[in-house]
Amino acid sequence: MLRDEGTAAERLAHVLGRSEYAGELLVGAPEAVQLIGDPQGLTPRSREDLLRRMVAAGSRRERPADQVAAMRAVRRSELFRIATADLGGGLDLTQVGTALTDLTCALLEGALRVAVAQVEADRGEPLATRLLVVGMGRLGGGELGYGSDADVMFVHDPLPGASEALAQDQATEVVQSLRKHLSVHSAEPPVGLDADLRPEGKNGPIVRSLSSYRAYYERWSLVWEAQALLRAAPVAGDPELAARFVALVDPLRWPSGGLSPEQVRDIRRLKARMEGERLPRGGDRRRHLKLGPGGLSDIEWTVQLLQLEHAHDHPALRTTGTLAAMSALVEEGLLAGEPAAELREAWVLASRLRNAATLWRGKSTDALPTDAVDANGVARVLGMPPGSGQELGETYLRVARHARAAVTTAFYGE
Repeated sequence: MLRDEGTAAERLAHVLGRSEYAGELLVGAPEAVQLIGDPQGLTPRSREDLLRRMVAAGSRRERPADQVAAMRAVRRSELFRIATADLGGGLDLTQVGTALTDLTCALLEGALRVAVAQVEADRGEPLATRLLVVGMGRLGGGELGYGSDADVMFVHDPLPGASEALAQDQATEVVQSLRKHLSVHSAEPPVGLDADLRPEGKNGPIVRSLSSYRAYYERWSLVWEAQALLRAAPVAGDPELAARFVALVDPLRWPSGGLSPEQVRDIRRLKARMEGERLPRGGDRRRHLKLGPGGLSDIEWTVQLLQLEHAHDHPALRTTGTLAAMSALVEEGLLAGEPAAELREAWVLASRLRNAATLWRGKSTDALPTDAVDANGVARVLGMPPGSGQELGETYLRVARHARAAVTTAFYGE
């Protein structure tokens, strides 16, 4: 194919010269090179098509571990497709985020089915409960990057007449099996499932019943948990349970009457504490793409605070996506056009930089590169001329500085 298709050979050289990430994917799935020679080969597949292909691949294996491994192999090829299209300029940031989210959701759905069947076979009885995987963070917002973990919460709902203790045990076993199959080290890239945003964090049960979520949120829920739920979206599992979970959390994340002054102060204090505790020591905090001034956290917390305050009265704000929420804030007259443009520009640039850094070196980072080789490599991934690393860094610092000024007004009210 490379001999006969000059364009394909040129495209492959372009991809491998700019991306260690894509090269590693190709080494593990060399047949994926055929995508480059297919005129339609760089169009990301839909979530439904991906799930169908994963289920078909898994059905040709007997052991549950092998079934999920086959699904992860499908994911590897699709990651190469997305990365190649991105490096060739065929996808924008939103399209990359949607494609990566659809890919993760399809794998979660397929692997969940395998885990359920495995537990039922091991126990010799059908599950006594329904199961749901809820996407949080960038997964729930449909804005995954190449280096993103999958933030999730697990929900179950016992069937009528079923023992709650049995249902809890079965649900826990399914979730443990799911996490093991997706994280086990193999030839296929692992999928990290981060469930730390669940009630009580790491100290809480890994999966809760819907009634347990309801009881917790009614008695103990804090404002930061309502904020986390702004990006909650069902991504795999029982559709009816998904609808009931959304109905449970909507009043929490779109609170009637907005926030009290005390709640606003709590959010601002938590944001300041997070910056102080989580920023790495010794580095230039301005270059931290997530937690630095004008970085992703600044912008997302600003948008989320405005959603908590106004979404009940402005239904257009009831979205889990950051960019969609920003657009709605402008349309509803809740955020002025110029500050919104500065926030959008900074969020998009920081997100693209994180993706580009992962593509370049094959590993995720939250820091703007300081090494000249890496900075120039990231700039090339973004389509800039050779030797543009310093210019890219200066551009980001300027954009982030303007965004921080907008955050100071919109988030801190100064």
